[in-house]
Amino acid sequence: MAVTKRVCIYTEEDVANHKSVKSCWITCRGKVYDVTGFVPDHPGGDDLILAHAGTDVESIMKDGDSHDHSDSAYDMMEEYVIGRLGTEATVVRDDWEAPDDFHPEDTDSAEDFEKTQFLDLRTPLLQQMWHANFSKSYYLKQVHQPRHLQESARLFAYDIFEVCTRTVWYAVPLIWLPITANLFLRSMLQFNGPIPTFLSNPLLPLSLTSTVTLDAFAKTLPCFFLGNFIWTILEYGMHRFLFHIDEFLPDHYAFLTLHFLLHGIHHYMPMDRLRLVMPPVMFGILQAPFTRLAYILFPTPVANGIIAGSFAFYVVYDCMHYALHHTKLPAYLRHMKKYHLAHHYKNFELGFGVTSKIWDYVFKTVLPV
Repeated sequence: MAVTKRVCIYTEEDVANHKSVKSCWITCRGKVYDVTGFVPDHPGGDDLILAHAGTDVESIMKDGDSHDHSDSAYDMMEEYVIGRLGTEATVVRDDWEAPDDFHPEDTDSAEDFEKTQFLDLRTPLLQQMWHANFSKSYYLKQVHQPRHLQESARLFAYDIFEVCTRTVWYAVPLIWLPITANLFLRSMLQFNGPIPTFLSNPLLPLSLTSTVTLDAFAKTLPCFFLGNFIWTILEYGMHRFLFHIDEFLPDHYAFLTLHFLLHGIHHYMPMDRLRLVMPPVMFGILQAPFTRLAYILFPTPVANGIIAGSFAFYVVYDCMHYALHHTKLPAYLRHMKKYHLAHHYKNFELGFGVTSKIWDYVFKTVLPV
């Protein structure tokens, strides 16, 4: 499907960053102009135009005391148009409070696109991201303003790819708990002596469970708990410093698309039931460098115990994440639900903990709810 090239969309912050003689932008009547080349030729002198660089000049251009510009001046400006100012959504706000039974209204896809010219929820999103016509600043403003649909918005045009982006919540325990149990058993057996590798005999631990000693269990258990602890750091660290790398994100369509796939789509459509837990392939990729590091730093029995503990808490994390969005919960989890939803609807720059607020307290990113 061909994507029609649209006019570039900027924010006021984008324009404000261009206020020098080397890069001079202004706005007028909603349009963005790069008048750098016109600055030396401005009839009123370069000082006058540089005094209003990075701002909206509509009022000053109509000011008779300063200089009321003719129609030809406005016509001349059209040579310097580079885009327009985007329309901001206002779903996220500081006074937002999560009700116990949270059911947001569905987004009118046609009206939303007509208003923001951001992403059309009626067509595959990935191709639109790849052909992005908006700045990073406008992307970040829009992607953190939630939209809601009854069904998942399509990422891909082709079903064979689209199905890989949707994951039911129970796929996480079905896939990763058996792997966790296998690693835990391997750790105990390896404390007793060497055993064949997973690739040579993946089901070996099941056949040797009767040989596991209490001493081996006592050695594996602390490794497992250490893995639990390490996961809490990874949960917070990856959420804050990888998924929310907003400030350091390069202003390029490829990086914006990657950000959107990793986490942006979750903030854009936070109640999408099929995109609340990580697809198995995605978690498989993300865990690979960390598990490899564990095998480098620790003896194999210790590493397997730590990885088992981390995987176990990952399963808890992803299942709890789904529950925080879509399930009625007991008191503690009900509070964490309000806390996490506030991260989506109140302030996405705070409240990075999902299973607990421990590291939010440590790093002073607690979100008041």
